[in-house]
Amino acid sequence: MTSPVTPADSSAEQDGAGGQRTLVTLTDIRKSFGDLVANDGVDLTLRSGEVHALLGENGAGKSTLMRILYGLSRPDSGTISVDGRPVQLTSPGVAIAHGIGMVTQHFSLVGPMTVTENVLLTSAGLGLLDLRTGRRMVVEAAERIGVRIDPDARVDRLSVGEQQRVEILKALTHECKVLILDEPTAVLVPQDVEALFRSVRRLTDAGMGVLFISHKLGEVVGISDRVSVLRRGRIVDTVATADASIPQLAELMVGRPTLGVRRADRPNRGDDDLAAARAVSESDLGSYADVETLDVPRDRAILEIREVRLAGRSRDVLDGLDLSVHPGEIVGMAGISGNGQTELVQVLSGLRHPDAGTIEVNQTDITRASPAEVIAAGLGRITEDRYSAVVPDLSVEQNLVLEDLGRFRRGPFLDKQAVRVHATELIERYSVKAAPGDSVGSLSGGNMQKVVLARALARDPMALVVSQPTRGLDVGAAEFVHTQLLARRAAGAGVLLISEDLEELLALADRIVVVYEGRIVGELPVADATPERLGLLMAGETAA
Repeated sequence: MTSPVTPADSSAEQDGAGGQRTLVTLTDIRKSFGDLVANDGVDLTLRSGEVHALLGENGAGKSTLMRILYGLSRPDSGTISVDGRPVQLTSPGVAIAHGIGMVTQHFSLVGPMTVTENVLLTSAGLGLLDLRTGRRMVVEAAERIGVRIDPDARVDRLSVGEQQRVEILKALTHECKVLILDEPTAVLVPQDVEALFRSVRRLTDAGMGVLFISHKLGEVVGISDRVSVLRRGRIVDTVATADASIPQLAELMVGRPTLGVRRADRPNRGDDDLAAARAVSESDLGSYADVETLDVPRDRAILEIREVRLAGRSRDVLDGLDLSVHPGEIVGMAGISGNGQTELVQVLSGLRHPDAGTIEVNQTDITRASPAEVIAAGLGRITEDRYSAVVPDLSVEQNLVLEDLGRFRRGPFLDKQAVRVHATELIERYSVKAAPGDSVGSLSGGNMQKVVLARALARDPMALVVSQPTRGLDVGAAEFVHTQLLARRAAGAGVLLISEDLEELLALADRIVVVYEGRIVGELPVADATPERLGLLMAGETAA
């Protein structure tokens, strides 16, 4: 299918392609956590001057492998060589001393301190440095990656993209020759992704090796020279990126040719993850989900949010937010995390009450309703944290009836037989890999999300609020969730889909609104929406 580049090729390890030298070699790395095998005999090389992508689903073992290389975790067996010499990376400090730096999606910065002060905090091994020397180091490192940054700027006043650059600058001040970028684009708008890629290329042009960890196929194809694909803890292939296509990489990653679903009316641009997605039309959905068509008027909003305000510590976290969702549509909400999405879901769920504004579901006012009253009004909710949406110590069947206890109550007790029948039906319908009596806490993330989804949809809600529904799920579970949402739309429900994954929104939504600092700052029909236009709005640029 593609031209393999074998990591164990001795000639490649000596000189690499085009005279590149091998910076790091991982050989037969194994790591288990109890019965879970995270890395199962992994071989990997990184050469100077290349971006080597490590691609795999969530849970494939990518982050574990990089934690081992950065000294955050010890392998059970296997060897690591840097510049041809075996090393024991017992801590991040040891890894840094060997020229290995790492930047994750979760930054380790001190907000009230300046850029220079943050860099100096990690420079203890360089001796006692004054601020003047620190500023010079920051400027020189910034020049290496082709960016400008104020050494005296407070970090908490920088954009997310600028904060990520500070993390890269920290690594560069240690003369790192290997830079690990673990899911670096997860928190970035598209414009910041482009800037990151330009900086990465400047580093590899200067001879550095970059390990780029991702599950986003379009980005991997756009930035890497080679790709190693991890599946279930093993490298299934290493290929030259120029010889690979997105559908081929998708098949390597998940073991089948398609990656997720998209609506049949969505264009296939061929350069992003939608290129590997299976197109589904409304006629395809009837056999996938047992959904009855809802008897609701299509000419008025099923969910109406008007001028909703919610005070935060220093500013309103919801600042006059207006939004409507009509029957038979999916409204996507894009935005960088921390712009009011979590608080909006809490308000819509009845967990918090707004300081001003109104909320209606099918013309029923739920502004100050309790969670039970919200459910009774016909609003289903799937929150961003599936672990807080279940009671881990209770069984699957008990969790499935938590929002509908009245239906199964017989006097002071629950009708256990009725609960079991109901749970068995939902387990079968939603393909939950568990028995009714199993503890929910013992389930995988995907099966736990299916329990949350089944519970919310069992009441046939007229409106659905769904937040980050596929975060942390494998491809199969994510595809199931997406198809269920499309089936609900086809049945006439109105869906508010809140997601930080723009490709998810572009695959499913009818129109996309963008939230910034608690306000809707823009709305685009999906036909006009591009990652670039959405990214400008997400960054607070209103002229998109």
